[in-house]
Amino acid sequence: MTQQTLDTATPAAGPGETEKKESLGSFLWFVTKLVIAVLIFRSFIFSPFTIPSESMLPNLRNGDYLVAAKWPYGFSNLSLPGEPALFDGRIFASLPDRGDVVIFKHPVTGADYVKRVIGLPGDTLALENGRVILNGAPLPKQPAGAADIAMGPNTACRSDGGVVVDGGTTCRYRQFRETLPSGKSYLTIDFGTVGPRFLSDGARGVATDERGNPLRIDPDNAAPIVVPAGQLFVMGDNRDNSLDSRFPAVRDGGVGLVDTDLLVGRASRVLWSTDGSAEWLLPWTWFTAARWDRIGADI
Repeated sequence: MTQQTLDTATPAAGPGETEKKESLGSFLWFVTKLVIAVLIFRSFIFSPFTIPSESMLPNLRNGDYLVAAKWPYGFSNLSLPGEPALFDGRIFASLPDRGDVVIFKHPVTGADYVKRVIGLPGDTLALENGRVILNGAPLPKQPAGAADIAMGPNTACRSDGGVVVDGGTTCRYRQFRETLPSGKSYLTIDFGTVGPRFLSDGARGVATDERGNPLRIDPDNAAPIVVPAGQLFVMGDNRDNSLDSRFPAVRDGGVGLVDTDLLVGRASRVLWSTDGSAEWLLPWTWFTAARWDRIGADI
Protein backbone atom coordinates (compact mmCIF):
# COMPACT_ATOMS: atom_id res chain seq x y z
CA MET A 1 0.00 0.00 0.00
CA THR A 2 1.41 3.29 -1.02
CA GLN A 3 1.73 5.93 1.71
CA GLN A 4 0.81 9.45 0.85
CA THR A 5 2.59 12.39 2.52
CA LEU A 6 0.30 15.26 3.45
CA ASP A 7 1.74 18.80 2.85
CA THR A 8 0.62 20.89 5.81
CA ALA A 9 2.73 23.98 4.89
CA THR A 10 1.08 27.33 4.15
CA PRO A 11 0.04 27.56 0.53
CA ALA A 12 2.35 29.60 -1.65
CA ALA A 13 1.34 33.23 -2.08
CA GLY A 14 -0.17 34.17 -5.36
CA PRO A 15 1.61 36.50 -7.79
CA GLY A 16 -0.47 39.52 -6.77
CA GLU A 17 0.27 39.09 -3.06
CA THR A 18 4.02 38.74 -3.71
CA GLU A 19 4.00 41.94 -5.75
CA LYS A 20 2.26 43.81 -2.93
CA LYS A 21 4.90 42.69 -0.42
CA GLU A 22 7.72 43.66 -2.75
CA SER A 23 6.12 47.06 -3.42
CA LEU A 24 5.73 47.80 0.30
CA GLY A 25 9.31 46.71 0.98
CA SER A 26 10.64 48.84 -1.87
CA PHE A 27 8.69 51.87 -0.63
CA LEU A 28 9.95 51.49 2.96
CA TRP A 29 13.52 51.12 1.71
CA PHE A 30 13.10 54.25 -0.43
CA VAL A 31 11.79 56.21 2.58
CA THR A 32 14.70 54.98 4.71
CA LYS A 33 17.24 56.06 2.11
CA LEU A 34 15.50 59.42 1.76
CA VAL A 35 15.62 60.03 5.53
CA ILE A 36 19.31 59.07 5.66
CA ALA A 37 20.09 61.37 2.72
CA VAL A 38 18.26 64.30 4.38
CA LEU A 39 20.07 63.72 7.68
CA ILE A 40 23.45 63.63 5.94
CA PHE A 41 22.62 66.75 3.91
CA ARG A 42 21.46 68.74 6.95
CA SER A 43 24.26 67.51 9.20
CA PHE A 44 27.26 67.90 6.92
CA ILE A 45 26.37 70.04 3.90
CA PHE A 46 23.61 72.67 4.22
CA SER A 47 20.89 73.46 6.71
CA PRO A 48 18.09 76.09 6.72
CA PHE A 49 17.78 78.89 9.27
CA THR A 50 15.48 81.87 9.77
CA ILE A 51 16.25 85.48 10.69
CA PRO A 52 13.96 86.58 13.55
CA SER A 53 15.31 90.10 14.19
CA GLU A 54 16.66 93.28 12.59
CA SER A 55 20.17 93.02 14.06
CA MET A 56 21.78 92.23 10.69
CA LEU A 57 20.16 95.01 8.64
CA PRO A 58 20.72 96.06 5.92
CA ASN A 59 22.18 92.73 4.72
CA LEU A 60 19.74 90.30 6.34
CA ARG A 61 16.14 91.07 7.20
CA ASN A 62 13.58 89.79 9.62
CA GLY A 63 11.71 87.10 7.68
CA ASP A 64 14.68 85.92 5.61
CA TYR A 65 15.06 82.15 5.31
CA LEU A 66 18.67 81.35 4.58
CA VAL A 67 20.84 78.32 4.02
CA ALA A 68 24.06 77.82 5.95
CA ALA A 69 27.03 75.71 4.89
CA LYS A 70 27.85 73.21 7.64
CA TRP A 71 31.38 72.13 6.62
CA PRO A 72 33.54 75.33 6.64
CA TYR A 73 34.28 75.27 10.40
CA GLY A 74 34.18 71.54 11.03
CA PHE A 75 31.54 69.44 12.75
CA SER A 76 30.36 69.07 16.32
CA ASN A 77 27.34 67.70 18.13
CA LEU A 78 25.60 70.96 17.20
CA SER A 79 25.87 69.97 13.54
CA LEU A 80 23.61 66.96 14.03
CA PRO A 81 19.79 67.00 14.21
CA GLY A 82 18.77 66.84 17.84
CA GLU A 83 22.34 67.69 18.93
CA PRO A 84 23.13 64.26 20.41
CA ALA A 85 26.18 64.16 22.69
CA LEU A 86 28.17 61.72 20.57
CA PHE A 87 31.63 63.27 20.95
CA ASP A 88 33.47 66.26 22.40
CA GLY A 89 34.87 69.24 20.53
CA ARG A 90 34.90 69.66 16.76
CA ILE A 91 36.05 67.40 13.93
CA PHE A 92 38.01 69.04 11.07
CA ALA A 93 37.81 72.32 13.01
CA SER A 94 38.89 75.57 11.38
CA LEU A 95 38.40 79.24 12.22
CA PRO A 96 36.09 81.58 10.33
CA ASP A 97 37.54 84.45 8.35
CA ARG A 98 36.96 87.96 9.57
CA GLY A 99 33.79 89.17 7.90
CA ASP A 100 32.09 85.77 7.74
CA VAL A 101 28.41 85.76 8.71
CA VAL A 102 28.13 82.84 11.10
CA ILE A 103 25.34 80.84 12.72
CA PHE A 104 26.05 79.86 16.32
CA LYS A 105 24.29 78.81 19.48
CA HIS A 106 23.66 81.39 22.18
CA PRO A 107 25.96 80.54 25.12
CA VAL A 108 23.07 80.65 27.63
CA THR A 109 19.86 79.67 25.83
CA GLY A 110 21.21 77.56 22.97
CA ALA A 111 19.07 79.49 20.47
CA ASP A 112 20.39 80.03 16.94
CA TYR A 113 22.01 83.45 16.46
CA VAL A 114 23.54 85.07 13.37
CA LYS A 115 26.28 87.72 13.52
CA ARG A 116 29.36 88.81 11.62
CA VAL A 117 32.84 87.78 12.81
CA ILE A 118 34.98 90.85 13.49
CA GLY A 119 37.71 89.54 15.80
CA LEU A 120 39.62 86.24 15.85
CA PRO A 121 41.67 84.70 18.69
CA GLY A 122 44.60 86.98 19.52
CA ASP A 123 42.99 90.10 18.02
CA THR A 124 42.62 93.26 20.10
CA LEU A 125 39.22 94.93 19.72
CA ALA A 126 38.03 98.33 20.88
CA LEU A 127 35.34 100.84 19.89
CA GLU A 128 35.66 104.61 19.71
CA ASN A 129 32.61 106.69 18.84
CA GLY A 130 31.08 103.82 16.93
CA ARG A 131 34.22 102.92 14.96
CA VAL A 132 35.80 99.49 15.36
CA ILE A 133 39.47 99.54 16.32
CA LEU A 134 41.10 96.27 15.24
CA ASN A 135 44.64 95.59 16.48
CA GLY A 136 45.19 99.29 17.07
CA ALA A 137 43.96 100.50 13.67
CA PRO A 138 40.43 101.86 13.01
CA LEU A 139 38.53 100.00 10.33
CA PRO A 140 37.78 102.24 7.34
CA LYS A 141 34.17 103.39 7.51
CA GLN A 142 32.80 105.37 4.58
CA PRO A 143 29.29 106.86 4.17
CA ALA A 144 27.30 104.76 1.68
CA GLY A 145 24.08 106.68 1.25
CA ALA A 146 20.86 105.54 2.82
CA ALA A 147 19.47 102.11 3.56
CA ASP A 148 15.80 102.15 2.56
CA ILE A 149 14.07 99.25 4.30
CA ALA A 150 10.49 98.37 3.38
CA MET A 151 8.29 98.39 6.47
CA GLY A 152 5.79 95.64 7.18
CA PRO A 153 4.31 93.39 9.86
CA ASN A 154 7.77 92.04 10.79
CA THR A 155 9.83 95.21 10.13
CA ALA A 156 9.34 98.42 12.10
CA CYS A 157 11.23 101.72 12.01
CA ARG A 158 13.41 102.65 14.96
CA SER A 159 12.56 106.22 15.91
CA ASP A 160 16.02 106.74 17.42
CA GLY A 161 17.80 106.00 14.15
CA GLY A 162 15.36 105.76 11.25
CA VAL A 163 13.13 108.18 9.36
CA VAL A 164 9.82 107.09 7.84
CA VAL A 165 9.57 108.09 4.15
CA ASP A 166 7.55 107.24 1.03
CA GLY A 167 4.23 107.81 2.67
CA GLY A 168 4.95 105.58 5.64
CA THR A 169 6.05 102.48 3.72
CA THR A 170 9.84 102.78 4.05
CA CYS A 171 12.31 103.33 6.87
CA ARG A 172 15.50 105.19 5.96
CA TYR A 173 18.70 104.66 7.94
CA ARG A 174 22.22 106.04 7.65
CA GLN A 175 24.38 103.48 5.88
CA PHE A 176 28.14 102.97 5.91
CA ARG A 177 30.63 100.64 4.25
CA GLU A 178 33.13 99.06 6.65
CA THR A 179 36.29 97.42 5.29
CA LEU A 180 38.44 94.78 6.99
CA PRO A 181 42.25 94.48 6.58
CA SER A 182 41.68 91.63 4.09
CA GLY A 183 39.79 94.02 1.81
CA LYS A 184 36.43 92.39 2.50
CA SER A 185 33.74 95.05 2.98
CA TYR A 186 30.07 95.09 3.91
CA LEU A 187 27.32 97.59 4.65
CA THR A 188 26.37 98.61 8.18
CA ILE A 189 23.71 100.80 9.75
CA ASP A 190 24.73 103.34 12.40
CA PHE A 191 22.20 105.50 14.29
CA GLY A 192 24.93 107.82 15.53
CA THR A 193 25.65 108.47 19.20
CA VAL A 194 23.15 106.51 21.28
CA GLY A 195 24.83 106.73 24.68
CA PRO A 196 25.05 104.13 27.45
CA ARG A 197 22.30 101.53 27.72
CA PHE A 198 21.04 99.66 30.74
CA LEU A 199 22.44 96.14 30.98
CA SER A 200 20.00 93.23 31.10
CA ASP A 201 20.25 90.79 34.01
CA GLY A 202 18.92 87.92 31.89
CA ALA A 203 15.64 87.82 33.79
CA ARG A 204 13.90 90.71 32.03
CA GLY A 205 15.32 93.12 34.59
CA VAL A 206 18.27 95.50 34.84
CA ALA A 207 21.66 94.33 36.11
CA THR A 208 23.02 96.21 39.12
CA ASP A 209 26.36 96.56 40.87
CA GLU A 210 27.08 95.59 44.48
CA ARG A 211 25.47 98.84 45.66
CA GLY A 212 22.30 98.26 43.67
CA ASN A 213 23.06 100.87 41.03
CA PRO A 214 21.95 100.00 37.47
CA LEU A 215 24.78 98.94 35.16
CA ARG A 216 25.05 100.52 31.72
CA ILE A 217 27.16 99.81 28.62
CA ASP A 218 27.95 102.24 25.83
CA PRO A 219 27.89 100.17 22.60
CA ASP A 220 29.78 102.91 20.72
CA ASN A 221 32.74 102.99 23.09
CA ALA A 222 34.59 100.06 24.63
CA ALA A 223 38.04 99.62 26.12
CA PRO A 224 40.46 97.30 24.29
CA ILE A 225 40.06 93.57 24.90
CA VAL A 226 42.11 90.66 23.60
CA VAL A 227 40.08 87.83 22.13
CA PRO A 228 41.13 84.62 23.94
CA ALA A 229 42.04 81.39 22.19
CA GLY A 230 38.98 79.45 21.04
CA GLN A 231 36.68 82.48 21.01
CA LEU A 232 35.34 85.05 18.54
CA PHE A 233 34.22 88.68 18.70
CA VAL A 234 31.00 89.06 16.70
CA MET A 235 28.81 92.04 15.86
CA GLY A 236 25.53 92.69 14.11
CA ASP A 237 25.61 94.87 10.99
CA ASN A 238 22.84 97.00 12.51
CA ARG A 239 25.29 98.35 15.04
CA ASP A 240 22.90 100.19 17.33
CA ASN A 241 20.24 97.48 17.30
CA SER A 242 22.29 94.36 18.00
CA LEU A 243 23.06 92.54 21.23
CA ASP A 244 26.40 90.95 20.40
CA SER A 245 29.93 90.57 21.81
CA ARG A 246 29.83 94.12 23.17
CA PHE A 247 27.36 92.85 25.77
CA PRO A 248 27.84 89.99 28.26
CA ALA A 249 26.09 86.70 27.53
CA VAL A 250 22.76 86.60 29.35
CA ARG A 251 19.33 85.22 28.53
CA ASP A 252 17.54 87.51 26.04
CA GLY A 253 20.65 89.69 25.95
CA GLY A 254 24.15 89.81 24.54
CA VAL A 255 26.29 86.87 23.50
CA GLY A 256 29.69 87.87 24.92
CA LEU A 257 32.76 86.36 23.29
CA VAL A 258 31.52 83.31 21.39
CA ASP A 259 33.23 79.93 21.81
CA THR A 260 34.19 78.39 18.47
CA ASP A 261 32.61 75.14 19.71
CA LEU A 262 29.24 76.91 19.45
CA LEU A 263 29.58 77.48 15.70
CA VAL A 264 26.95 75.78 13.53
CA GLY A 265 27.71 77.02 10.02
CA ARG A 266 28.40 79.89 7.65
CA ALA A 267 25.44 81.80 6.21
CA SER A 268 25.52 81.41 2.44
CA ARG A 269 22.37 82.47 0.58
CA VAL A 270 18.80 83.68 1.10
CA LEU A 271 16.37 80.99 -0.05
CA TRP A 272 13.10 82.77 0.76
CA SER A 273 11.96 86.01 2.36
CA THR A 274 8.61 87.21 3.64
CA ASP A 275 7.36 90.51 5.04
CA GLY A 276 5.31 88.69 7.67
CA SER A 277 1.88 89.35 6.18
CA ALA A 278 1.22 85.78 5.01
CA GLU A 279 -1.56 83.72 6.64
CA TRP A 280 -1.47 79.92 6.56
CA LEU A 281 -5.19 79.64 5.80
CA LEU A 282 -4.93 82.07 2.87
CA PRO A 283 -2.50 80.44 0.42
CA TRP A 284 -2.39 83.37 -2.01
CA THR A 285 -0.86 85.53 0.75
CA TRP A 286 2.18 83.25 0.73
CA PHE A 287 3.04 84.84 -2.60
CA THR A 288 1.93 88.42 -1.96
CA ALA A 289 4.05 88.44 1.23
CA ALA A 290 7.19 87.25 -0.54
CA ARG A 291 10.09 89.62 -0.99
CA TRP A 292 10.93 88.36 -4.46
CA ASP A 293 13.97 90.63 -4.85
CA ARG A 294 15.62 88.95 -1.81
CA ILE A 295 15.26 85.35 -2.97
CA GLY A 296 18.65 83.97 -4.02
CA ALA A 297 20.58 86.92 -2.56
CA ASP A 298 24.17 86.11 -1.67
CA ILE A 299 25.39 86.77 1.88
